Amino acid sequence: MAGQSIDHAFTATQTLGAASDPTYAGVPSFMRRRFAKDPAGADVTVWGIPFDASVSNRPGTRFGPQALRRASMIFDNDPQYPFHADLFEALSVVDYGDCLLDYRLPETAHERMRAEAAALLERTGFLLTLGGDHSITFPLLQAHAARHGKLSLVHFDAHQDTWPLAEAADGTPRADHGSFVTAALHEGLIDPATSIQIGIRTHAPETGGIEILHGNEVEDLTSVEIAERIYERTGGTHCYLSFDIDCLDVAFAPGTGTPVSGGPSSAKMLAVLHHLKNLQIVGADVVEVSPPYDHADITAIAGATVALYVLGILADKKARAAQRGG
Repeated sequence: MAGQSIDHAFTATQTLGAASDPTYAGVPSFMRRRFAKDPAGADVTVWGIPFDASVSNRPGTRFGPQALRRASMIFDNDPQYPFHADLFEALSVVDYGDCLLDYRLPETAHERMRAEAAALLERTGFLLTLGGDHSITFPLLQAHAARHGKLSLVHFDAHQDTWPLAEAADGTPRADHGSFVTAALHEGLIDPATSIQIGIRTHAPETGGIEILHGNEVEDLTSVEIAERIYERTGGTHCYLSFDIDCLDVAFAPGTGTPVSGGPSSAKMLAVLHHLKNLQIVGADVVEVSPPYDHADITAIAGATVALYVLGILADKKARAAQRGG
């Protein structure tokens, strides 16, 4: 045990390198990354939004960030599969903790998320957000579009989330977890002509012009073919990647608010992500993990692995950029 420590989230002196905590003990930051309330200089900031006041079915995703962090604790000590490397040798990642929201005033939550995300994007290279219900993607898109311009949405989900916007008490449009895409289209945050949804297994009244790969199509296509469709649709534009865990079949993600049978396996969707190494992602989230409905952390492990693959994409990009620069 010489040279090893525990509670790496607090004891780490730098943002690079693996931790030595036992997988079953220590402070559960995401993949044991150092907690930092000033993420200046970090390549990636991991941030949690424990919010589920916009769900139409089963609540519980406010516990999602905790569960995703806990599940990620098994990933750090070894080289991360399938990247054949310790992702943190060169990729600087910190865990910022969670967004503080007033549970008595849910109508103020989205503006708080947007403002805090915008402030974080001023200080970090990339924001990886752990949800939370899918409504949180709307203020995240607001913050990212303000920084990068109109975005292409790469949206893994069983639902289109293009239902009509409801009205708040003051008559203004109100986005929830089933209408955040509608809100993003309404504000011009995303370009429907370069956006795509993968795994859809329900019907909504409108598509908004976004390309859809339905669940039955995903079943018939290989992971390489799905990735090619995503590349073709996005065309090298700046992309925001949002992964609703209910994109996966209920066998692989039972712990979610609105589960839909007939979806793809975690293995297949992770393979798709692995083929997206050249996607120009500028932000990402993993949402709708609801621990009260999970079993043996099945869903949390799947969600944490999705987030790991996003970090893998970013680490690979940084390594290739360094090679070109060398």
